Amino acid sequence: MPFFTDTHVHFDASSAATAACMKRALEAGVTRLVAVGGSAELNAAAMAAARAFPDHVRLAVGWDRDQAEKDSGFRIQNGTANEARPSAFSLPPDVPLAAIGEIGLDYHYHPDTKDAQCVLFAEMLRLATARKLPAIIHTRDADEDTLRVLDEAGSPALAAEGRLGVVHSFTGGPEFARALLDRGLYLSFSGIVTFRNADRLRSVARSVPADRLLIETDSPFLAPVPKRGQRNEPAFVVHVAELLATLRGVTLEQLAEQTNRNAEQLFR
Repeated sequence: MPFFTDTHVHFDASSAATAACMKRALEAGVTRLVAVGGSAELNAAAMAAARAFPDHVRLAVGWDRDQAEKDSGFRIQNGTANEARPSAFSLPPDVPLAAIGEIGLDYHYHPDTKDAQCVLFAEMLRLATARKLPAIIHTRDADEDTLRVLDEAGSPALAAEGRLGVVHSFTGGPEFARALLDRGLYLSFSGIVTFRNADRLRSVARSVPADRLLIETDSPFLAPVPKRGQRNEPAFVVHVAELLATLRGVTLEQLAEQTNRNAEQLFR
């Protein structure tokens, strides 16, 4: 049986729920996962999962776009973001960071906070640079500003190493995909690529270079076909891998091996 890496999981705050989820993941062959934050609550849950399952789970923390004007760890003042709670990133030595994330822009749900989102996104990219870590990036209806902030605040050194980051749960078109790939980013595909109305996305997924492709669930959201309507979980990433393998004309084993290798390169 092939083994898989789910590069984007939001864990439940309940340790019992996390343990049950991990049991099902391991039984399905999903042996490596990235626990992703984005808010104080998500950061704490991700940290707990990484601490509880150190052989299988790596950790990413950050402040996401919907924290830009909330009571988060950053305050937007005079066009800059000031970290009000540095302890949020002062992690214990037994939980090493694999990435900064989830971070980014979303103008679909939060168009009224565009400016604050861009400031926070830039600060998170600078934090990733300072820690020499890749970024896990969310972007929706914000192609132009995503590229602009990446160019202004992204790390050329990390980009040259192929470790600038990944745009997770990619849903954009071919032009945006090419622009991100040209900047050295990976593209990760979630259950959305299995949806009936996702023909354009499947076309993009078919064309992504093999060494820039990642898979994820974005649990607990976006359960793939044939699990739509259920609460998503890492075990279901196998369905994303199966669809991508068919699209790209490779075996499931080859798809798993390639995406495992890519995750290892990006997240170390």
